[in-house]
Amino acid sequence: MKIEERIRELVEKVITENGYILDSVVYEKENGNNFLRLIIDKKDIITVDDCVVVSNLVNPILDDVDPISDKYILDVCSKEKGCE
Repeated sequence: MKIEERIRELVEKVITENGYILDSVVYEKENGNNFLRLIIDKKDIITVDDCVVVSNLVNPILDDVDPISDKYILDVCSKEKGCE
């Protein structure tokens, strides 16, 4: 199972239960850093606060299960604006 599929399996339920849609999961290396990007959506406009909410929802799950052995940066961003 690819790491993106494993992450989706771990966090999608809690994201959906809180009114968000997990559009995609991307794990990639950029400028020497590993990034785990969760691209989210919802019926209304996604704000920075929404990204913080989702980050706070998934962080404990990722910390508990620890599915990625390498160091990485969690980046939760919106489908409309993309990740920066």
